[in-house]
Amino acid sequence: MHSTTPQPAGTQPALDPVTLAVLQSGLNQVCNEMDLAFVRAAFSPVIAEALDRSDGIYHRDNGELIAQGELGLPVFVGTMQFSVQAVIERVRARGIPLEDGDVFIVNDPYLGGTHLMDVKFVKPFFHQGRLWCWLANTGHWPDTGGMVPGGFSANATEVEQEGLRLPPVKLYKKGVLDDEILSIILSNIRVADQRIGDIKAQAAALATGEKRLAALLERYGADTVDAGIAELRRRACARMRARIAAIPDGVYEGRALVDSDGVVDEPLTIAMRVTKRGGATDATLAFDMSGSSPPCRGPMNSVIATTKSSIYLAVKHVFPDVPINAGTFEPLVIAEPHDTFLYATYPRPVSGCAAEVSQRIAEAVFAALARAIPDQLFAAPAGTSGNLGVGGTDPLTGRSYVMYVISGGGYGGSARGDGISNGCSTIGISKTTPVEIMEQRYPVLFEEFSLHEGSGGAGEHRGGFGVNYRIRIRRGEAVASMVMDHGRTGPQGALGGADGGVNRVRIVRGGTAYVPPHLSKDQNIALTAGDLIEVSTPGGGGYGDARARPRAEIERDIARGYYTREQAQRLFGVAL
Repeated sequence: MHSTTPQPAGTQPALDPVTLAVLQSGLNQVCNEMDLAFVRAAFSPVIAEALDRSDGIYHRDNGELIAQGELGLPVFVGTMQFSVQAVIERVRARGIPLEDGDVFIVNDPYLGGTHLMDVKFVKPFFHQGRLWCWLANTGHWPDTGGMVPGGFSANATEVEQEGLRLPPVKLYKKGVLDDEILSIILSNIRVADQRIGDIKAQAAALATGEKRLAALLERYGADTVDAGIAELRRRACARMRARIAAIPDGVYEGRALVDSDGVVDEPLTIAMRVTKRGGATDATLAFDMSGSSPPCRGPMNSVIATTKSSIYLAVKHVFPDVPINAGTFEPLVIAEPHDTFLYATYPRPVSGCAAEVSQRIAEAVFAALARAIPDQLFAAPAGTSGNLGVGGTDPLTGRSYVMYVISGGGYGGSARGDGISNGCSTIGISKTTPVEIMEQRYPVLFEEFSLHEGSGGAGEHRGGFGVNYRIRIRRGEAVASMVMDHGRTGPQGALGGADGGVNRVRIVRGGTAYVPPHLSKDQNIALTAGDLIEVSTPGGGGYGDARARPRAEIERDIARGYYTREQAQRLFGVAL
């Protein structure tokens, strides 16, 4: 049941608290069901098992976020609304007619995107004959062409080398898949015969959203739901301002480093200046990154949509209780960092922006705010998705394959305790595909999957640990490429805590070990049966002075094998 008060013509109905709460849950549930439909129908393990996808509802006029599922990747929270806005702008500029059943496809990173592998579907939703909102989702496709299987080219110097770039075009017209556009896509990507399953799953998820949203509108009426959306936006903004108001006024600075751009072996700097102003009703956080490194030659440039979304997700990590919609972002004022590698324009390569640079941006935000509200912050997490792509042909089946591996790492310690181990990346809830699935689908054997012991940064509350894994190629020939980070420096400690352990990559070919010159970035490494890929992911930073850690907790860590006694004595500064 819901109640409304009669309103003059042209005004929206008033809402009681119960109805508002039900509408909020109902909108989120629409997105959750889209997420589940996508996962259950998807073909690729990176979507079906690793959960690298997201679904949301967006405003009909300006594309702003209305709701996103709880199961969606946080980094897509901001970027999808920019993609929807790009579709709206294209429709208006070109007078493109919208029909029930249309679905646009877009992966252009410069039009509100991330990297080329994150493919967006955007669908107009009609209610009683008029455009009521947009439904959109993102799925990480295992391959979109380019120099290397999987798309993570470490040495690309222009976006064309990274894969097929799609502007907003109608892949579905009135519910019918356009075979000509589909044939262009499939002719430019690897393992094309396997993509149709993901395409239909992505479209089916939006169709599920249509049905559930139509039922919500039928039950409560479009005017009531519109009023609820407006009120939820206002309340999210007010709650975010209230959280920001508790931060002391001032200017706070933080820095983070990217190992290299994959081409020039020098670190890139993110210089973050955060300014807090205002009280409970007008508080803002302003973000200035203008002091960051200039555009780089390699693929670690970030498009502005990803740069902004990285700040959104970082603040959401700090204030997790604030609901997500466009109102959440209103108090966050971001100066666009032109002439830096955080504002990529065509044709700068960008394959590392969403998976890696975004996490360094978040780390810089955490470092800055730790100076303002240390009790609410934490040391830096592992901050890398550990992107590894392995592609080849399985001689047993004669089928080509592209295996994409993402991996967890340690979280930073905090005032509340030690960081967790093998946590998902800063930007999302994506998890490592179960090794049993990968061994079943691809000609590989995981010989090790273990904790990266000793990688947690020392502190009163230590960082969590990363993971080690070792993959052996079982048969055939393959090539490996990786875009990872934190190989040069570990995740930052906070309030005197030590940095976490670094990322390590080692390839063993014919018994000879090879370490990439850029430590965590390389491409087209030729492999054959029996060769090994060995990866150790970073641990989280430590929080607080290591000498304040209780002796009993150090002894417990030693007993569990997390540190050797010698490591513990050195890291925590105690005689054991």
